[in-house]
Amino acid sequence: MATERTLSIIKPDGTQRNLTGKINARFEDAGLRIVAQKRIWMSRKQAEGFYAVHAARPFFGELCDFMCSGPVVVQVLEGEGAIAKNREVMGATDPKKAAPGTIRADFALSIGENTVHGSDAPETAANEIAYFFAQTEIVG
Repeated sequence: MATERTLSIIKPDGTQRNLTGKINARFEDAGLRIVAQKRIWMSRKQAEGFYAVHAARPFFGELCDFMCSGPVVVQVLEGEGAIAKNREVMGATDPKKAAPGTIRADFALSIGENTVHGSDAPETAANEIAYFFAQTEIVG
């Protein structure tokens, strides 16, 4: 399996409950390395740009409101099969359907406040990483 990079976001419900360290430990325990990381407070414009793919969906406004409601941690995870591994560690979007022991099963409050985001494909990962990080900020 190839070494990949993927974007991870610890969402406002995670940072507000001081879960950053616990969540990052899950990634590291799964063999993923954090090669870039910053804590930001996303602007409305940033949230709308990042989630533009969902602009026509009914939940778009609520999603953007949520992502602007508090600080988030954006980070780049690296490792063999990082995209799939990250998604496995996160669990299903709906925490009620997430496997026991996953981040969302253990920490998510609801399908909307589901604590973490992760890229779903190599092309998406590349675009999402570039949205938040300059190449010089990624130090593997």
